[in-house]
Amino acid sequence: MSLPHPLTPEDSARADFYALLARLYADGPDARLLDMIATAERIPGDSLFAAAWNRLVDASAAMDPEAAAQEYTDLFIGVGKSEVNLHASHWLAGHMNERPLVELRGDLAKLGVARRGDVVMVEDHLSALCETMRLMITGSDGASRADVAVQREFFDRHLGSWVFACCGAIRETAIANYYVHVAQLTHNYMALDRDALAME
Repeated sequence: MSLPHPLTPEDSARADFYALLARLYADGPDARLLDMIATAERIPGDSLFAAAWNRLVDASAAMDPEAAAQEYTDLFIGVGKSEVNLHASHWLAGHMNERPLVELRGDLAKLGVARRGDVVMVEDHLSALCETMRLMITGSDGASRADVAVQREFFDRHLGSWVFACCGAIRETAIANYYVHVAQLTHNYMALDRDALAME
């Protein structure tokens, strides 16, 4: 699994997008993150991905951080039950902490990745899975970079099997505003990465 050569610009960009998505699904964006996205370079062209990114840039420029935090809470935490569940087990098995989480933990153990003791988020949360993809691309102190075939298998099993349905649910939820744009970017980015991994 160890890859000695440095990150390519493409892999660096992949890791950056996964890091951004991990942050956006971990919590609502604060003022600093909204400003970073709002002032980021726009992507030229008329591809679906470019359009989704540019709309998120515009939305970030107009979004209030307090409103973004409240939207995140209303969408993904809620009172008793969230509007949209961000856990793979919910989408794949219908309930939390089911077999998909057990299988994920087994695959994470093979990769040398484990949840820190002070982390509350469950491993099959969308944010955690995006962070895992980032770590597989870049490596970390505790784990080597993963071969493309390993990345592809992990993506197909633990993200591609449900993330598009989740993004659709976010976009269709009446209370979603800023996260409509986040979900559209997520959908288009995940489709790009899935197709790129399939060609390797």
